[in-house]
Formats: sequence, structure tokens, C-alpha cells
Amino acid sequence: MDFKDKFSNEWKNRKFYHSVKHACEGIITVFKEERNFRFELICLSLVVIAGLIFHLSSFEWLWVLASSAVVLIAESANTSIENLTDLASGLKPNPFAKKAKDIAAGMVLISAIFSVIVALIIFIPKIIKFIN
Repeated sequence: MDFKDKFSNEWKNRKFYHSVKHACEGIITVFKEERNFRFELICLSLVVIAGLIFHLSSFEWLWVLASSAVVLIAESANTSIENLTDLASGLKPNPFAKKAKDIAAGMVLISAIFSVIVALIIFIPKIIKFIN
């Protein structure tokens, strides 16, 4: 048995529920360890409350939830990249490690800006209508 076969057999989840269990452990880890992830969940909660108040349509809910999911996914990917970069660099300053971390953080920023734009497009007309 070569290395590839041994590695793929030992590290693969044999049961679907094992995969789900490990995925849930990952979500719990990012929630516990990443302040920004918790902040983004608070923002999502506020947006959901606003959506309920302003009676968003199914189409609007789709955009709000999809853009919010993109932010949470990007934050999770950023956390993974940061952890792997720290492991690979041994926590020593390295220009490539900095570049990887900065690009991953930029990914989160782009997704957050996109999510804010979606929220503004959906909520500003509703807020204006409510005020008038």
C-alpha cells in the first residue's frame, strides 16, 4: 500500500454522520475562537429581525441570507487559512505567511462589503417608505 492509499483510508470519514459531526465541531470552534464570527452572527441576527419587521419577500430573504452565508463562509475560510499559515510558519514572521493572511482577510472584507450593499439595496427603500 503506498502513501496515498494509506493516507486516504486512514483520514477519510467512513460514515456520513462522522463528516457532519466534524463539520459541526468546526463551526463550534470558529464560533468559540473568532470574535469576528460572533460579531457577524450578531449582525445577521439584527438583519433577520429587521427583515421580519419589514416583511421581506422570499426573493429579498434569499439575497440577505445568501450574502450573510458568504460572509460566514469567508470568515471560516479565513480562520482555516490563518491556522494553517501559523502552523506552516511556526508562528515566525514570514512575508509569504503575511501575504496569505492578508489575502484571506481581504476575502472576508469583500464579502462583508457585498453583504452591506445587499442590505442597503433591500432596506433603504423600506426604511424610506416607513418614514414617509
